[in-house]
Amino acid sequence: MKAASLLKKFEDEAYCVQYFRKQKESQGITCKKCGSTRHYWNKTHKAHDCCNCRYRTTLRSGTVMEASKLPFGLWLQAMVLMTMTKKGISALEMQRQLGHKFYEPIWYMMHKLRSVMGIRDSLYEFDGMVEVDDAFFKIHEDEEDDNRSQSKRGRGTEEKSKVLVMAKVEPKVGRPRKHHKPSAFRYVKMVVIPDSSSQTMNSVVFDHISPEARVKSDGWSGFNRLHELVSKHYQNVVRPKDAAKALPWVHTMISNAKRTFLGRNHNIKNDYLQNYLDEFCYKTNRRYFKDNLFERLVIASIHDTWYGNFRYAS
Repeated sequence: MKAASLLKKFEDEAYCVQYFRKQKESQGITCKKCGSTRHYWNKTHKAHDCCNCRYRTTLRSGTVMEASKLPFGLWLQAMVLMTMTKKGISALEMQRQLGHKFYEPIWYMMHKLRSVMGIRDSLYEFDGMVEVDDAFFKIHEDEEDDNRSQSKRGRGTEEKSKVLVMAKVEPKVGRPRKHHKPSAFRYVKMVVIPDSSSQTMNSVVFDHISPEARVKSDGWSGFNRLHELVSKHYQNVVRPKDAAKALPWVHTMISNAKRTFLGRNHNIKNDYLQNYLDEFCYKTNRRYFKDNLFERLVIASIHDTWYGNFRYAS
């Protein structure tokens, strides 16, 4: 279903409640008190009551909408706009499209949805051949203490945050073509890291890459111990100008992410950089889902696995 049609349908709050109820019931509801999966719909309270112990589970409980006062329609319309736009949408533009009076609730809602995207992607490990490299992303830090920098006040300072990028690739079938990459891209993961030490690199790789995988990296010392975690580690010392040839898909993803942020988000803070990277990776990894991407995000937003893992720094 096209974005315009969905947005029109979700203007009706009653329709949105029934739509979300149907999606939640299709995923199954488990009573938090007794564990029963048998519930009936309480029309008066718009909640699911347990047939066994009568414990009430609200429609928002255990979902990304828990504790939110925003209407269901705004949440669903935001999901449409975030999934149906190739380059994404800023919180300011989202506020304008939804016609909401305040910016902060819309900004907060979008970060909760980005966190859902990241948690969903974290459920999958990379196997096969994986390219690994680190990159620097420009971030914006507020200057809270005037004594820290007398020459830089108000607008703050711009710094860079380090990110570990992993791209799963597969060999191409047939003869290689001139000016074409030797491998085919499949999926990408990006994780903000505090430093480039081997301990940090190994920790991230342990969480996201299967022990059966084969990893390619450059000669940076932080990658020296990756062979302890994977079946094979190909580490090649290359000149900086040749890095894009040695690890083509990692550098393509880095360039694509930076271009996306440049055109949409101008002042990304380090506290929220991971959420923006999660959105980029989630949409890139599901680039062939097309209209189904919206429904997949709705399903991911319903599961309890997201709750308690939301990345938000106050």
